[in-house]
Amino acid sequence: MAGEKILIVDDQYGIRILLNEVFQKEGYDTYQAASGFQALEILEQTPPDLVLLDMKIPGMDGIEILKRMKLVEPNIRVIIMTAYGELDMIQEAKDLGALTHFAKSFDIDEIRAAVKKHLPIRSNG
Repeated sequence: MAGEKILIVDDQYGIRILLNEVFQKEGYDTYQAASGFQALEILEQTPPDLVLLDMKIPGMDGIEILKRMKLVEPNIRVIIMTAYGELDMIQEAKDLGALTHFAKSFDIDEIRAAVKKHLPIRSNG
């Protein structure tokens, strides 16, 4: 049985790799996108169960990515990540349906706990 799918969207390679490793060890199937266009491509090909979405991505920002994802998959679950205290952006993302947010640099255990809360791993038993 395939694991739950997490899409990690961040233009910073180091953060993608870190999150990728953490969630693969937890038993999730992970996908990575460095841009909004990549993220939307993955969304259409292999819809993820949860998206970890950085708000500050060059080109198409997190809000725009979130809006487009909701058009493709209205019930998509998204946790946003932002490096700034951008309360208006966080609020807009929550208005668009984001589950929660983390400020960078986040505590990896906190983000792991949030993912488990919103996306429990289905057991084979």
